[in-house]
Amino acid sequence: MSELVKRSFSLAGHRTSVALEAEFWAVLDACAMQQGRSVAAVVVEIDAARPPARPLASALRLFALAAGR
Repeated sequence: MSELVKRSFSLAGHRTSVALEAEFWAVLDACAMQQGRSVAAVVVEIDAARPPARPLASALRLFALAAGR
C-alpha cells in the first residue's frame, strides 16, 4: 500500500493541506498537465464544486478515479 503524500494549497484565501496516495497525485498531476494548468488550479476547481459535506481529499480521489476511466 502506498504511503500518503501531503501537499499544501491556498483555498479561498486559507492554506490547507491534503494527504493522498502518490497514485492519486500522479493522476491529478497528469490532468493538470493535459489542461495546461497547475495542480493547485485543478484542486481549487474541485474544491469549489464539491458538496459541503464531502471532504476535499475524498473529492480529489473521486475526481482522479473518474479521470482515470
